[in-house]
Amino acid sequence: MNEYQSPWMDDELRTFRDSVARFVETEMVPHEARWRAQHRVDREVWLKAGQTGLLCLDIPAEYGGAGGDFRHECVLYEELSRRGISGFGQGVHSICAHYLINHGSEAQKQRWLPRLASGELIGAIAMTEPGAGSDLQGIRTRAVRDGERYRINGSKIFITNGGQAGLLTLVVRTNPTDRKRGLSILMVETRDLPGYRVGRVLDKMGMAAQDTAELFFDDVEVGADCLLGPEEGRGMYQLMADLPYERAIIAVCGVGAMEGALAETSRYVKERQAFGQTLGSMQHIRFKLAEIATITRVARVFVDRCIQEVVDGRLDNETASMAKWWVTDMQQQVLDECVQLHGGYGYMNEYLVCRMFADARVQRIYGGTNEIMKELISRAI
Repeated sequence: MNEYQSPWMDDELRTFRDSVARFVETEMVPHEARWRAQHRVDREVWLKAGQTGLLCLDIPAEYGGAGGDFRHECVLYEELSRRGISGFGQGVHSICAHYLINHGSEAQKQRWLPRLASGELIGAIAMTEPGAGSDLQGIRTRAVRDGERYRINGSKIFITNGGQAGLLTLVVRTNPTDRKRGLSILMVETRDLPGYRVGRVLDKMGMAAQDTAELFFDDVEVGADCLLGPEEGRGMYQLMADLPYERAIIAVCGVGAMEGALAETSRYVKERQAFGQTLGSMQHIRFKLAEIATITRVARVFVDRCIQEVVDGRLDNETASMAKWWVTDMQQQVLDECVQLHGGYGYMNEYLVCRMFADARVQRIYGGTNEIMKELISRAI
């Protein structure tokens, strides 16, 4: 079978992919088991990634980024996902940077983007609360303006990168009487911040290396210059504007995981012996591989189109929602088949497909549940 080539790839990106793959293989893969055991990625790898120029790949060079575009980001997501490296929260880190580049003042961009690009700061998106998940209008964390300061009280949960986050894109309620227009975003630098506390790093089904955490705010004070945008009440608009980018990242990671699991499973069944022959020589197994290879290819072609639309600034919310729900549903289906084709070994954490299967389940939940995605799509029909 001829190897499929994404139409957005070129020679420069192929060379870049080789360097990314080397970094992931040398600086991440050997440590991944330890990261899963300690429930966090080593702080040093963020700094190494920054020094190598692998953070904020689509942020302009004038702000410390690599000056590339979304294709460069996708190369990194794919190389991580194909190897089951789920603890390194580069996607959320990049989304944090994009809120700044899209909505921040020049002073805010200069203040925080270079430090995100270097790895000095790890970015996190603090939206979800114990009583507010997909329903963002239910957010209750309160920020009250007092002169040139905001006083913040409340809590957040399920925050990716939360354990080590140095910069939060924090969604708060600044107007308690207006559910829709009462939200704002504050950029909160966490180091030595009185009243700010990281709770437990959560014990999850998958993504064991990811420091997903609870965050608490008890009379936390930040400057009024931390408000993202020119005025209060712009939070919902800012969130809706940036969610297609986030959902495209989730879809890219889903395809990368499918491709990695397919390659691993194909190798396994060609080597594994049963009943005097390799599994891969059995017609049923070959048919199963054909099915998951086809699903993976269809997902790849669709996601490639979405990638190009992000680059062109044309990805709409409905298409991003389609990609997010369908690809992540197919990701779970493909990985389930890959586990099955591994037999008992597929249930062992030492095997890549087992870890990938557990890690994949949350893909259908975060970034907006797949049920919410279908609701958003239906409104455009």
